[in-house]
Amino acid sequence: MSGRSAETKAEVEALLPHRDPFRFVDSVRIEGEKILGKKLWTGSEFFFPGHFPGHPVVPGVILLETMAQCGGVGVKLQGIVPAGTFFFAAMDGIKFRRPVYPGDTFEIEIVNLRASSRAVKQQGMGYVNGEKAVEASWLCLVGVEGGPS
Repeated sequence: MSGRSAETKAEVEALLPHRDPFRFVDSVRIEGEKILGKKLWTGSEFFFPGHFPGHPVVPGVILLETMAQCGGVGVKLQGIVPAGTFFFAAMDGIKFRRPVYPGDTFEIEIVNLRASSRAVKQQGMGYVNGEKAVEASWLCLVGVEGGPS
């Protein structure tokens, strides 16, 4: 892990408390003020058989969770929040633009709107092949790593 990226599963998991099957980030890097991440949806994820049989699509709430996980890794890489677990407090401006399917690489771009050691407000967009799939902003409160806040 360089100071500005987490490129492997082990590097991501060193910064993110989520584990399989609920870790939805493959890699995160910092470019300037932007947090950039990726997730390849392989088709083997637990939700595809039921969402939807014969027409698998990544659930919208999972896309939002993916963006927030990427943002959490990003603020840790930036040194803004060196430790802690993030809990959703609010989501705004959610727009789903296109479905995301098995085999798609979901590319994430996030900016911090406000960030402190207690709360992080971010805005992000997710893309597939350069086409916007989802956009949203969210607020997360920072709790104690590994325990109640």
